[in-house]
Amino acid sequence: MKLTIFTKTLLIAVLAVFGLKASAQNVQLHYDLGRNIATTTVEMFKPDAGGSTFLFVDLDYSPKVSGAYWEISREFCFWQDSKLSWLSAHLEYNGGLNTAAGSFNNSWLAGATYSGHSEDFSKTWSVTASYKLIPGTVGLNGAKQPHAFQLTGVWNLDFFNHWLSFNGFADFWREPRIWQGTNFIFITEPQLWVNLRNIKGWENINLSVGTEVELSVNFVNKGFHAMPTLGAKWTF
Repeated sequence: MKLTIFTKTLLIAVLAVFGLKASAQNVQLHYDLGRNIATTTVEMFKPDAGGSTFLFVDLDYSPKVSGAYWEISREFCFWQDSKLSWLSAHLEYNGGLNTAAGSFNNSWLAGATYSGHSEDFSKTWSVTASYKLIPGTVGLNGAKQPHAFQLTGVWNLDFFNHWLSFNGFADFWREPRIWQGTNFIFITEPQLWVNLRNIKGWENINLSVGTEVELSVNFVNKGFHAMPTLGAKWTF
């Protein structure tokens, strides 16, 4: 059977998640109230002696699979027992495609991450500043402009004895888009979850229900957009 480019990319993304010999940390299902589509997200975070690895894969359904996107990043911190344990070197790749627009530009990032946490690790956060390479990008003047930057913030906050979790990320980066007449993009996706395992007798039910709100400027279309979802998450 001949595989289409879309199918090949989808298979590579899924195999990347399950090929790291580590279970995905959580699987999410979201129903987008603005676009009437569903999205599944598979996330994995794995710390080790030399730093940590994080990746996620998004698949959109409308109702068939219509889009795939994935990111993988590595934090290098071989000095975790030193006074500079809050600082790590950051490498990242992201890319994807959908049936409407075709393949997205591949992005390669390298930078530094500042991270911190509360004493009991119920609250964690990080800020990353990166050089971003987007091969093939053309500026508004028609010249190639592959060199850019990105700022990323990530947080995870647990409240009320782990009954509520508030987490998400925020990205701001430079990427010229001739069809929009824009140079800069911002997106944040805060999530609020109610963790049902706190119900008496449900300690082994790792199900959470909640919402995500995608807030963006010049992301899919020019200008500001807000798209809320209804979601469920199973944590492994």
